[in-house]
Amino acid sequence: MAPATPTYIIGHKNPDADSICSAIAYAAFKEARGETGFVAARCGNSNARIDAILERFKTPLPIYLSDVSPRVRDMMTARPISVSMGATCAETLRMFDQNPITVLPVVSAENHAVGTVTLTQLGHFFIPRLDEPRSMRLVRTSLARIVQTLKASVLHLSDGDKLEELYVRIGAMDIGTFWKISEKDNIPAGNSIIIVGDRTDVQQRAIELGIRALIISGNLPVEPAVVECAKKRGVSIIISAHDTATTAWFVRTAATVEKLVEREFSALNPDSRITDIRRKFGQNAAHAMMVTNDDGTLLGILTKSDLLKPVPTRIVLVDHNELTQAVSGADEVTVAEIIDHHRLGPMATQQPILFINEPVGSTCTIIADLFRRHGLKPSPNLAGIMMSGLISDTLLLQSPTSTPKDADILAWLESHANITGKALAELIFSSGSVILASAPDKVVRSDFKIYDEEKIRFSVSQVEELGFDNFWQHSKALTQALHDLRKSEKLAFACLLVTDINTQNSLMLVKGEPEFIQRISYSHVEQDEIFDLPGVVSRKKQLIPYLTSVLREMSADGVSASKKETSAPFSKAS
Repeated sequence: MAPATPTYIIGHKNPDADSICSAIAYAAFKEARGETGFVAARCGNSNARIDAILERFKTPLPIYLSDVSPRVRDMMTARPISVSMGATCAETLRMFDQNPITVLPVVSAENHAVGTVTLTQLGHFFIPRLDEPRSMRLVRTSLARIVQTLKASVLHLSDGDKLEELYVRIGAMDIGTFWKISEKDNIPAGNSIIIVGDRTDVQQRAIELGIRALIISGNLPVEPAVVECAKKRGVSIIISAHDTATTAWFVRTAATVEKLVEREFSALNPDSRITDIRRKFGQNAAHAMMVTNDDGTLLGILTKSDLLKPVPTRIVLVDHNELTQAVSGADEVTVAEIIDHHRLGPMATQQPILFINEPVGSTCTIIADLFRRHGLKPSPNLAGIMMSGLISDTLLLQSPTSTPKDADILAWLESHANITGKALAELIFSSGSVILASAPDKVVRSDFKIYDEEKIRFSVSQVEELGFDNFWQHSKALTQALHDLRKSEKLAFACLLVTDINTQNSLMLVKGEPEFIQRISYSHVEQDEIFDLPGVVSRKKQLIPYLTSVLREMSADGVSASKKETSAPFSKAS
């Protein structure tokens, strides 16, 4: 049976082809293995290259998730037990008794949240208030509710559904003193209920006074003449199987909860983040809060205990293993698995997980190998999807990150696909220029990753082009966009690596402090912040190790990459 909440297989922010293709492929692998509930997802926009791949292999784009932070809807109790304003205290107490709850939502006929009722409020209702003896006899209810609560039989019932305020008395005194207490308390006969046994004289006197109802306790018989008289006077007669004391108690529990409802409450939005909601559940806050939609319809209830439950959302990270690159909220949910081919980042998990990390050219290489090792044959389109991720990340095996295993897996995939690697590479790399197809601010966030090295936070983005003409035509706009990116993300420096697929060379645009830029040993090209990187095509294997060495050199010299200070300690960008 599929889990109630799907497990999302998701790559890094601003995904490249390998990130998207590996998510699709691993979801297919899970399905082929009979493991249900896994869904391919993405946390960034597509691009022309990814679109071309998915169109070629008739595969939909994975669903978009901008944030996987646990929401109220993930932790709440949906469709909770509730009561209406007309419910009796007896019904409400029964719900508390039969369910492990301490708070009950009260709703209208349209299921709109009206308020809450708690065991504490019910307890206060039943505890006698010695300074107000009159209130101890008052019950707001209907005769029909009293009959239902007592499970009584009816000899005569007049206007049984009418909701009214009734005063309960026990007919235990002599006929000579009967009713004197009620007269003293100024209780109208028409709002009085008399509970009595088989005392015919009290029964007849009560009917003569025109009381609202007569309840005969002990399941005792009533003379026909008394019943006939009651019908003529419009007095209801109810027969209770309980003794007088028990009957009186049950009648009090027949009161509606309307007067007990706490109508002041803060409703929660189901889309609110749990991290934000925790602040509302302080020490003196209510134990539970109702969850409603915009029109006030009750959707669920969230309790303090719910906040202690494990978060149901699970994710599988593919093509990365660092939280700085992961979908927002990844640190608040369960990371169930990681499939990656990059260096290990600083990540801790609460329990052991499946972590596959191999030094190969693409994540799709790893997943295709899983298909092969488990004897699973991918469909031609799925084989093409995995080929696309492999070819994109290894530049058709020309990248220095390529390994013999990548070549072996590519050949195996070609045997299952309906296209060769060379033909697919032509389709992928001619599918359109990212620089021409996107605004500058989108270009600098294309395949964008943030790193923390030597206590310095920086980013490297990468785009692949057929030649550098498009870059030079837009270099000034891209420079400004990279400057804005650095500022908005509070980075020590930001780089854009533009790789020419034909020549296997790259240009690097950098925005940062002069002290850092001056340390870059590659040749400047026209502008001080653009460098020529011949033979550099891999961010992972070539550029990041180089940038890290520059930062270490600066640290050793006591120079900061994020501040214009030569003597200050090497510090993290603010």
